[in-house]
This record gives sequence, C-alpha cells and structure tokens, in this order.
Amino acid sequence: MMILSLVRNYLPSHDVVRRGGWDIADCAARSYDVEGMHVGTVAAGRIGSAVLRRLKPFDMHLHYTDRHRLSAEVERELGVTWHDRVEDMVAVCDVVTINCPLHPETEHMFDAEMLSKMKRGAYLVNTARGKIVDRDAVVAALESGQLAGYAGDVWFPQPAPSNHPWRTMPHHGMTPHISGTSLSAQARYAAGTREILECFFEGRPIRDEYLIVQGGHLAGAGAHSYSPGDATDGAEKA
Repeated sequence: MMILSLVRNYLPSHDVVRRGGWDIADCAARSYDVEGMHVGTVAAGRIGSAVLRRLKPFDMHLHYTDRHRLSAEVERELGVTWHDRVEDMVAVCDVVTINCPLHPETEHMFDAEMLSKMKRGAYLVNTARGKIVDRDAVVAALESGQLAGYAGDVWFPQPAPSNHPWRTMPHHGMTPHISGTSLSAQARYAAGTREILECFFEGRPIRDEYLIVQGGHLAGAGAHSYSPGDATDGAEKA
C-alpha cells in the first residue's frame, strides 16, 4: 500500500481534495506507474516473500537480497532475481522495501553511503524497524532529491516525539506503527499467544516460527533471522 501511495503520489493528491482544490497537473507531476519498475526487498523470509507475491501481479521486475537464498523453484515461480549484496540490489531498483529484522548486522544499514548507492529518485519503504535506516540521512536524501519518497510505520524511538524530523520531511508517507495492528491481526496474535502458552504449560515444543530465544540462545525463527548482539542502544538520547 505504501509503495503504491508513494509512486502514484496518492497522499498529496488526497490533500488537494481536502483543501478544496482540483489541480490535476500538480497531482500528476510526481505520479508514475509501478508497472515496469524494478522493486527489491531487503530480506525474503516470511514477510519479504509475501510482499514479492503481492507485487508480482503489478508486472514489476522483482529483486531480493537475503543471506538465505530462496530455492530455484521459488525464484522461478516469482520471477525474482537474487543479489548477493544489498548494495548491488539497490543500485538497480526504483523501489526498495525493507523487510528484515533489526540486529547488529542491519542497524543503520541504510545510512548516507547506502542511500547514495540507490538510483536518484528511488523510493524507500520501511515497515521493519526504524533503526535499520539513519534518521537524518533519510531526511537529507528526501531534501536533495536522492530519494523521491520514504514511507513506513516504524520510527526510532517509539513513540516518536512531536519534533521528530520524519513528521515534517518532504515526500513522506509515515504512519504510527500500525502495519501489524489491524483488528484482524489482533485476533491472530491472540490465537498465537494462546498456542504458545498452552505449549509452554503442557511441556510441548513451541513451533519454530514462534521461537526467537530459547534457553538464553537464538532459536527457531530467531536463529534463522537474527545475529547475536545489542541493537537497542540510544533510545533515551534519541
């Protein structure tokens, strides 16, 4: 949704209507078709793969980078191109979507240097974790035109203070942290939490996809997706 809203310039066009205007030329001045664009996901696990599947019907050229490469069968099914390094993928993409967890290897991955490797005028969507990008580097990239738009629902810190620069930077589509907080999702959370508790109290194994840490060590999905270490410092200063 955020990719479409940025590329089609939806939010500014909606604001035109709210202000009583009707300037179609202004609305179209920053509006493009997603068809034919190159879009890449940083990580193609459960979430990243689901994003690729939803983008495929838009006839976009799909790319991904992940430390765990998808099977050849899945790559053919999605028509997706794998890149060994994030730097290589972002250089060819018109849209980059971040779907990786925050850990020491991904903290501030999208800093000023990484943003400079992206196509000028590309779009960046981050619904993963706010600290995967450098806050001020994103603002500078939007102001310079290196980024055409930035959207997401994750901030650092959270809740974001009222003077957080992402609230007022140009060409953004930020929301509070709501991507996983629909009423439908809350029902799924409740069912999953109940299953975890029942397994714990009954001494049954917890599903790997629900495991992050067990016995003081990364386990299950956590061992697959994370690296050990602390990437949580700085919240009070921020």
